[in-house]
Amino acid sequence: MAKQDYYATLGVERGASADELKKAYRKLAMQYHPDRNPGDASAEAKFKEINEAYDILKDDQKRSAYDRFGHDAFENGGMGGGGMGGGFGFEGGLGDIFEQMFGGGRRSGGTQSGSDIKAGVEIDLKDAFAGTKVNVRVATRMTCDACNGSGSADKSGSETCGTCAGAGRIRAQQGFFLVERTCPTCGGSGKVVRNPCKVCAGSGTVAREKTLSVQIPAGVEDGTRIRLTGEGEAGSRGAPPGDLYVHVSVRPHPIFQRDGANIFCRVPLLMTQAALGGEIEVPTIDGSAAKVKIPAGTQSGDQFRLRNKGFSVLRSTQRGDMYIQVAVETPQHLTRRQRELLEEFAREESGHKAGSPEHEGFFAKVKDFFEGRS
Repeated sequence: MAKQDYYATLGVERGASADELKKAYRKLAMQYHPDRNPGDASAEAKFKEINEAYDILKDDQKRSAYDRFGHDAFENGGMGGGGMGGGFGFEGGLGDIFEQMFGGGRRSGGTQSGSDIKAGVEIDLKDAFAGTKVNVRVATRMTCDACNGSGSADKSGSETCGTCAGAGRIRAQQGFFLVERTCPTCGGSGKVVRNPCKVCAGSGTVAREKTLSVQIPAGVEDGTRIRLTGEGEAGSRGAPPGDLYVHVSVRPHPIFQRDGANIFCRVPLLMTQAALGGEIEVPTIDGSAAKVKIPAGTQSGDQFRLRNKGFSVLRSTQRGDMYIQVAVETPQHLTRRQRELLEEFAREESGHKAGSPEHEGFFAKVKDFFEGRS
């Protein structure tokens, strides 16, 4: 099934600004958050689509690639998050896209280097915050132990390929064009083994599964690719191995929503808490608890900031902030006494309207509208 356009997923135009994207994302994320739609699989799926779309469009480089190539820019590991380089070998950008379009690949001295392989891991948000180590099991090709990767059953070695005369590639005329392709006899190495190894049939590699321990750094984002140099398939007959690319997915959290280094947490308040004020305790991503003072008269949508309680910044000791977004909840099942008290409050409120200025201001405008004054 074809993916929906990312702009359509967020309900914005293609030329939408960063602020418009963020506003649309937050509105939809609040609407479809699993915490607000328990047990609703369609809402959870929609929530994941929203996060995927925003993750791409909020990043200028990824957005540029998407605008040019559409979803193809990110299929089959075409482009990853991060883009940090060094150490873990984070990849990002259009390198893979151009390589697929215009050819490339790592070949050295006529021998074929090992293919890159891809794997995926899914981690929890708390593991993305703190960093973790995961085991990844991959199907790959490893150096043949029987011939030690030479491809030869004995010491007779190899000889120049008769098909390509050692070039590793052959040319064929097709109409007005001269087409060049890898030699099918030697696989591009320019050599053929005189007495092929019976285990690997002369290739020097055999199919195997292996398990690797992969370190996920603190602060990693959903969609990041981690490159493990030399952990891909073994090259033919001693050629360099390929790389392993590990795609990291972060599971949606039931309480927190991440936006870069910042974390948002929606907290429902009782009507009495919002009216009278008080103090609430909220969890933070590092596992501790934080106290938040709620002033009297707090309204739905009010936001409180907790500095340095957000997400770890990749390769840094800095942390983002945490934002508490409150939603005042109206009680649904009143006892007789609660109803009596609220009715008494309503009668008292009718004689003292200064406590709800927004309510009074709105209905004053409504009155003027119907009386034809505006």
